[in-house]
Amino acid sequence: MVESQDKELAATRLLNAQTQIWNHTFNFIISMSLKSAIELNIPDIIHKNGKPMPLPLLISSLQIHPSKSPYIHRLMRILTHSGFFSLQKLPQTSNPLEEGYVLTEASTLLLKDHPLSATPFFLAMLDPVLRKPWYEITNWFQNDDPSSFHTAHGKTFWEYAKVDPNFNHFFNEAMASDASLVISVVIDKCKEVFKGIKSLVDVGGGTGTVAKAIVRAFPEIECIVFDLPHVIDGLQDSRNLKFVGGNMFEAIPPSDAILLKWILHDWKDEESLRILKKCKEGIAGKGKAGKVIIIDMIIENDKGDDHITDKLTENQLLFDMLMMVLLTGKERNETEWAKLIVSAGFTDYKIYPVLGSRSLIEVYP
Repeated sequence: MVESQDKELAATRLLNAQTQIWNHTFNFIISMSLKSAIELNIPDIIHKNGKPMPLPLLISSLQIHPSKSPYIHRLMRILTHSGFFSLQKLPQTSNPLEEGYVLTEASTLLLKDHPLSATPFFLAMLDPVLRKPWYEITNWFQNDDPSSFHTAHGKTFWEYAKVDPNFNHFFNEAMASDASLVISVVIDKCKEVFKGIKSLVDVGGGTGTVAKAIVRAFPEIECIVFDLPHVIDGLQDSRNLKFVGGNMFEAIPPSDAILLKWILHDWKDEESLRILKKCKEGIAGKGKAGKVIIIDMIIENDKGDDHITDKLTENQLLFDMLMMVLLTGKERNETEWAKLIVSAGFTDYKIYPVLGSRSLIEVYP
């Protein structure tokens, strides 16, 4: 009897292990299925319907070949299971079992006209240019290339962006979509960070999404978007917003505050230290009143005790791998951040853990 139970338990463990392996083997199916749903405009079609949308109506609203109609329910089934759509009973129907699709919070954020739409970022990360380096990780471990991206494309990420206008465009759009969401939360929850600031430089600020939001919320602040010349080429200044081309490793325009949103995680410690030292030089004229504002991840060293914390940590570890494969950077824990900040000559910092997977770090000279 005991031997039989042991065999049954061993079989269960074996099958559970196989299930875990299979789920991770095929995790890409969820992201690629969601990509297809976005490209078919399914979230927008359901949203415009204004009420739960039954499957036949959804199918008739899609621009697909008639022979593919029977397969839509399978696409919706996996995405509903994954939490991107939900089924609700249809109102005013004689059939109590009839249901229709509605959006969840996640798919609402994927609407193309959502002011904080995550669609550009999502589609950019699944572009073949950014997928190819993942097939080269093993080769990268066995050569001296700076990144797997370099192994795949023969150039660093930034070199590639400079010579491929299409890639440069969709990457900037991806960063702008993320910036819209993040800065909306920062302005709402961290107003005190901007108190007393008269001038601010957004280093690596791209097309100016963050800076534009800051000057709208705090019109007394003069903002400079500081990025590589090809990034800001053609962008127009406004009353209290200017675009300046340059290299953050050489010099950063002087100001009261310098913002580094998702910049330092792109770089190794040595390079990040150089950037922070240039930031310190940039605020030197303000004495103790100057500050550097960092928006980046702080990895939790311990696995979380609750589902949400565990998911945030997983998110951070995924981004750490992303930085390793595409660039030369990494995500850091608080100890690593503190060492970097002190090594750059700063004396103190304050963490605002209000941005989900990321935090705002206020750094003082």
